[in-house]
Amino acid sequence: MKTLVAPLVLAALGWPLSGAAAPLQSLTPVPFTVVHVRDTFWTPRMETNRVVTVWYDFQKCEETGRIDNFAKAGKLMQGPFRGTPFDDSDVFKVIEGAAYTLAIHPDLNLGRYLDGLITKIDAAQEADGYLYTARTIDPQCRVDFFGPERWSNLAVSHELYNVGHLYEAAVAHFMATGKRSLLNVALKNADLICKTFGPAAEQRKDPPGHQEIEIGLVKLYRITGDRKYLDQAKFFLDQRGRAGGHKLRGPSQQDHRPVLEQDEAVGHAVRAGYMYAGMADVAALAGDAAYLGAIDRIWENVVTKKLYLTGGIGARHGGEAFGENYELPNASAYNETCAAIANALWNHRMFLLHGDARFLDVLERVLYNGFLSGVALSGDKFFYPNPLEADGKTKLNHGAAMRQPWFGCACCPVNVVRFVPSIAGCFYATQGNSIFVNLYATGSGEIKLEGQTVKLTQQTRYPWDGKIKLTVEPQKQSAFAIRLRVPGWAQGKPVPSDLYRYLDSNAKPVTIRVNGRRVSTALEKGFAEVCREWKRGDSVELDLPMAVCRVLAHEAVQDDAGRIALERGPIVYCVEGADHNGHVRNLVLPDDAQLRAEHRKDLLGGVTVIRGQALAARKDKNGSVCMEAAKFTAIPYYAWNHRGANEMTVWLPRTVHRAQPLPPPSEAATQ
Repeated sequence: MKTLVAPLVLAALGWPLSGAAAPLQSLTPVPFTVVHVRDTFWTPRMETNRVVTVWYDFQKCEETGRIDNFAKAGKLMQGPFRGTPFDDSDVFKVIEGAAYTLAIHPDLNLGRYLDGLITKIDAAQEADGYLYTARTIDPQCRVDFFGPERWSNLAVSHELYNVGHLYEAAVAHFMATGKRSLLNVALKNADLICKTFGPAAEQRKDPPGHQEIEIGLVKLYRITGDRKYLDQAKFFLDQRGRAGGHKLRGPSQQDHRPVLEQDEAVGHAVRAGYMYAGMADVAALAGDAAYLGAIDRIWENVVTKKLYLTGGIGARHGGEAFGENYELPNASAYNETCAAIANALWNHRMFLLHGDARFLDVLERVLYNGFLSGVALSGDKFFYPNPLEADGKTKLNHGAAMRQPWFGCACCPVNVVRFVPSIAGCFYATQGNSIFVNLYATGSGEIKLEGQTVKLTQQTRYPWDGKIKLTVEPQKQSAFAIRLRVPGWAQGKPVPSDLYRYLDSNAKPVTIRVNGRRVSTALEKGFAEVCREWKRGDSVELDLPMAVCRVLAHEAVQDDAGRIALERGPIVYCVEGADHNGHVRNLVLPDDAQLRAEHRKDLLGGVTVIRGQALAARKDKNGSVCMEAAKFTAIPYYAWNHRGANEMTVWLPRTVHRAQPLPPPSEAATQ
């Protein structure tokens, strides 16, 4: 085995380690361990994740028997298996998030807790490396779920999915602590997988039922340099859609065609997102242009026909799946939080492959909208689905109308805890002698660039204000390029396709100043390049004008016909009953209604709202629809449902024909 050395973030986010061959990867991300976010938007969320969500998720894993299952499998305690066999993965995901937390904020108590937990996981592993607590505790307890023998029901057993998350957790823990305790467990299991599945006649040819192990195997390759793990990831991908002995579920599990022949996003959205991320990893590390071409085609399909305005994916509750092209319902939208995370992981990889800001436009849309709505400001309540319309009564969230503290299938809460601390790793990237500034938030980053470290410090109120000031501090005066992302929304395009467009696309000009003097620069792949001799204390100011924008959907999206949505900067807005006497689906927002932005420090953790005057539709006692002026307030979509279960909508009628008028007032109300 090669020496285990690498920056934590590269392993954590799935990108090459130092010395790993990556012929198709264009850029290298700057590790989140050297990116320090200190703003009023992301810092509270990251701190809440550290002090609340990590411990909360571990507590829930204890209460529900998830952690005891490892102790039982390891003969450290007695008792039957509790839960569902894929619950093992939840524990691994929280460990991964805890490891990221340790990497940026040492915590002796958390470290000791992990040591004790890993002892139980090590004990649960069987002698040959197999790790699946349900079967080890009692091979008959859920034979209907995992089959009579190992690997005999991979379509649903999650035997491979579980250990994929183990591999990710093990790499994160090793890089955070230097301890091999969990990594040894992961490598022993991965070696069993490589021995069991493969091209040889005596080996199994089954693909995983739920993709994830591919990402984990690639991380093991990066941390060890052992090529067999990368080859195993590619083998699993290549088995999908092949004629053979495996029995999956066709399109629902992306097993309908070989991955290189797929050109449309179909089936379970989380499975798909993880698979596309794994394909991006293989394209980068194996130098496989065919893989890159396939995921490029699938990405085009998603962004042009299957992406919600919030960045969410997965239209259907049935199968937690993508719908047909342009099938984007609002009230019944599924948009699983895990699918948003998978979409973010995929788009970050696509950016690093192509160096094109359009992938960051999608990533940013997910971060501020489709993902962030999935976790409450308190850090201990969660959405599983994330619809774009609600009546305040439907139990849309797996049995509740509001965010819930936990779920029987708890993939979303434990996915949140590992994703939040990794976000800072998306802020910067490098390529040769260039620094790419991808996302904006007050804070700093120490960036390795051709033999020196360059410190970049950002000052901004983003996402509420588009003015960003960067102070440049190279170790030595030298020439290099700083490439500033100019978001699509600042160029008059909400997404990099015609799926959505602004009603008024006259975007105000973006300006750049260096040391106070305005400079002109052409955009290349969405970045403005400033190349010069930089010295300590130089500054760059980027001004991205933020106007309130009305968004229209493609005419093929039937559910959005005759409706309009609101954006300002990267934030998608909604209207909520809490601001409109309990009702919003009767509101009409005419195209000529005047709107203004107003920051409210006292509301929902501090948000910029959109204020104005709309029309409210109501039937009179004769059944005729009448309209009356109504004060109008839109809040960021991510912040809805914090003030009780009430009506909400993102897409507002432009005319009364699309509104749902209120019934006539009762006689008692008029007396």
